[in-house]
Amino acid sequence: KMDDDDDDIPQLSSHTLAALQEFYLEQQQREGMKTSQGFNQYSIGSIEEDWQLSQFWYSDETAACLANEAVVAAGKGGRIACVSAPSVYQKLKEQDGKDFSVCILEYDRRFSIYGEEFIFYDYNHPLNLPENLLPHSFDIVIADPPYLSEECLQKTAETIKYLTKGKILLCTGAIMEEQAAKHLGVKICKFIPKHSRNLGNEFRCYVNYASGLD
Repeated sequence: KMDDDDDDIPQLSSHTLAALQEFYLEQQQREGMKTSQGFNQYSIGSIEEDWQLSQFWYSDETAACLANEAVVAAGKGGRIACVSAPSVYQKLKEQDGKDFSVCILEYDRRFSIYGEEFIFYDYNHPLNLPENLLPHSFDIVIADPPYLSEECLQKTAETIKYLTKGKILLCTGAIMEEQAAKHLGVKICKFIPKHSRNLGNEFRCYVNYASGLD
């Protein structure tokens, strides 16, 4: 006798299923177009925002400005870590051949296309990092915690302090100014970062060194 339990499994309506298939097909076509056009995998938007992961990419100008700031701050042959800041990482990679190295710590595994420079990162486990990621081995850490909560900032701060030799560039909401100072000793800059889509919350940059962002 067949098991009747199968009846309890919710079935997608044929309309929903068709819409879903169409969505995936479009996505595949987009990916195919990117490949056939000699697509630059490092350009902002090459991996689309996932709002469920609280992802909002910077505008091209903001990403370029933050990337340039990081290069100057890191110095010749410097090491840069991008924590939950993939659009800055992408801009840095566009400067191919420049004298610095960079890695990306990110929860979204789509960024694993960047190979060895990608490190899976979950802010809930701030020090769950690969053994080869040595403490205080980065000249500057750029971080953009995914959520505007003190818990998220505090845990991301543990990661930042572990990685950096000293310099920190934090991007988060203006409402986090007090907590940013408390957990990382950073001060707000004059530079106003912009996103490719407008956010409801005012966004700011914070640093703990004399930067070019003022």
